[in-house]
Amino acid sequence: MSLVRYEPWSFLNQLHGEVDRMFNARSGQYEDDNDQLLSSSDWVPAVDIREEDNRYIIHADVPGVDPKDIDINMEDGVLSIRGERHSETTDERKGYKRVERVRGSFFRRFSMPDTADANAVTAKSKDGVLEIVIPKQERLQPKRIQVES
Repeated sequence: MSLVRYEPWSFLNQLHGEVDRMFNARSGQYEDDNDQLLSSSDWVPAVDIREEDNRYIIHADVPGVDPKDIDINMEDGVLSIRGERHSETTDERKGYKRVERVRGSFFRRFSMPDTADANAVTAKSKDGVLEIVIPKQERLQPKRIQVES
């Protein structure tokens, strides 16, 4: 019996990526370098984004990804998450009949609002969930300028 790699959602993931690229290219949001990164992603982690009074929180499902294999950058108001889930050698002699868990690289980008404080972003990983906390900048109070006579 031969080893069969079963990916039931691969077509939908590919369609989702194509639609995202179409809309993002239309808005000029992605550059050629990033399009290449997006198209070379093997999988896309699911994320939840929550806004609180003083911060934004992103939870990304990255089971099996070592925290040292995750790269998080924030530049020009765009948060980028990139990483890789390493594949184990799947040898049919070890009893594998089907392989469904996707291995390889992933890449996600998020446009952050102007209130996000890029200098205070923190991240931690626990039980396969990556948590990124982006504090909001303190709002500056309008300054009244006295007109001298």
